[in-house]
Amino acid sequence: MSQSLTYRDCPSCQSDLITDLAAYAREKWRIGACQVCDFVFLRNPVEYEALEEVFAWEKTYAAEGATRQKRRSLLKRMAYRARVLGYRIRGDLMPSYLRLLGPGLILDIGCGDVVRWRAPFIPWGIEISKVLQQRADAKMRPLGGECVQGAGADAIWTFPENHFDSVMMHSYLEHEVQFAKLLTGIQRCLKPGGKAYVRVPNYAALNRHISGANWPGFRYPDHVNYFTAATLKKVAQDAGFEFKLVNRPIIWVDDNIKALLIKPETA
Repeated sequence: MSQSLTYRDCPSCQSDLITDLAAYAREKWRIGACQVCDFVFLRNPVEYEALEEVFAWEKTYAAEGATRQKRRSLLKRMAYRARVLGYRIRGDLMPSYLRLLGPGLILDIGCGDVVRWRAPFIPWGIEISKVLQQRADAKMRPLGGECVQGAGADAIWTFPENHFDSVMMHSYLEHEVQFAKLLTGIQRCLKPGGKAYVRVPNYAALNRHISGANWPGFRYPDHVNYFTAATLKKVAQDAGFEFKLVNRPIIWVDDNIKALLIKPETA
């Protein structure tokens, strides 16, 4: 069975007081907002096994991209091309990540088959797609690491305590049904003072209010959590992290939240 038969409670505070956001529904997928803590999430996500193959990223990415392209206005298509050009102009982000995270063992969760790290980073990974995990593992082993196949919330517990210098979650946490379990596991396997970088769609962004159901942050069924800076801070602190918003000056117009979760030096 790939799709949940029942709607889940709020994954942040476990409340069952959920408002259905009918305007953001698509086909069988339903999004809800918690009446207690304001967390927004996909109410009926697929099971992990379906994300390994049936709904694996490499199978859904192209189809979702084509659907979004059809829905974009001329202005939005121009803005999209500008963003792509901006990514190319920025080029190598390694120096920026090195300043934010420092060198050493880095765990890239939901890495796909992309290895963005070189010395002084030593790349490790977790990837749920079986196809992408095999590709990433073949690239990481010559660099001193490896990629583990599985759901992040389960695989994170296979690593030793105080093991990694940093963790990367670039466009991952929005996919993780059991994000509280994952964050607790990350806190456990990070060294004291270690940092986790998080990039997730920003549900509070101006563009989401303007675009409504056509906001590019919506992705069905693999985006299961829709964070704001406030709700991301709450779940990070619940897991024992200090929270630092990286893109605070532009957060209201940025479609993404970029933040550091910092493990305290002492308990």
